[in-house]
Amino acid sequence: MDNLSEKLDTLNIGKIEENISFKKLTTYKVGGLAKVVAYPKNIPSLIELLRFLKQESIPFKVIGNGSNLLFSDKAYNGVIIKLSEFNDVKFLNNNKICVGAGFPLMKLCLLAAKKSLTGLEFASGIPGTVGGSVFMNAGAYKSDMGYVVREVKVLTPDLKVITLENKEMQFHYRTSFLQKHPDYICLEVIIKLEKGKKDAIEEVIKERRKRRLESQPLEYPSAGSVFRNPEGMYSGELIESLGLKGKKIGGAMVSEKHANFIINYKKATSNDIKKLIDLVHKEVLEKYKVDLKIEQEFVNWE
Repeated sequence: MDNLSEKLDTLNIGKIEENISFKKLTTYKVGGLAKVVAYPKNIPSLIELLRFLKQESIPFKVIGNGSNLLFSDKAYNGVIIKLSEFNDVKFLNNNKICVGAGFPLMKLCLLAAKKSLTGLEFASGIPGTVGGSVFMNAGAYKSDMGYVVREVKVLTPDLKVITLENKEMQFHYRTSFLQKHPDYICLEVIIKLEKGKKDAIEEVIKERRKRRLESQPLEYPSAGSVFRNPEGMYSGELIESLGLKGKKIGGAMVSEKHANFIINYKKATSNDIKKLIDLVHKEVLEKYKVDLKIEQEFVNWE
């Protein structure tokens, strides 16, 4: 892999780092080493990087803030690609925003509020990037990215840049076209909001932040909600009813504040967290015959 870093350096595609712990790359703050992390500086650099990796049959994974990923404790012998440099924001006419995939969604929500634009308040507590949030169709408070996204510029598996409109993105509850076609990479998004009153928008954001602090274990590393809510039910209530709040495996624990959060409360390993997720899933299935859909993606567990 040392040789790989040298080869990537010669491509001049952007910053290259070696042996970075996934504790620094994910919100669970667990996992083994990423042998190589690449930060392409623009779309042509990303295309050049991917062309090289595909030609050399080198595995790779594009990530955002790592807020819905659980990497194993093993080393990842490939290239992790972070689109942090894809962070331009432009406020356009007609209350539209053009924003890069690597821009933090919470930060975008606050910027929109300062411009008196409403419609993104639901995202004020979502810790992902814009690209990751589009991929997951992240949402809260009965809204999600599908309501505000108008266009998504993506890179296709054959390294062509195309634009998908909202209906082509197939947004549904916590899913999108990109989730079903993971070889497509989100590059840039156009979001459409509405004009509102700045004070009122900021008050909603403030109130929701207070509610989150009271109801979610934000003082510990986690990946947010572990399971999607089944139709007409709440995963947290099902888990709590089984007496699983406070359940621990190693350094991982089902939060005592919100049962649908698993927290890294005491130097957990990835294995601790995965075992606890699997245990909760199994117990809910056995008791209620409800097959909870896991929000997190397990990477490098083979």
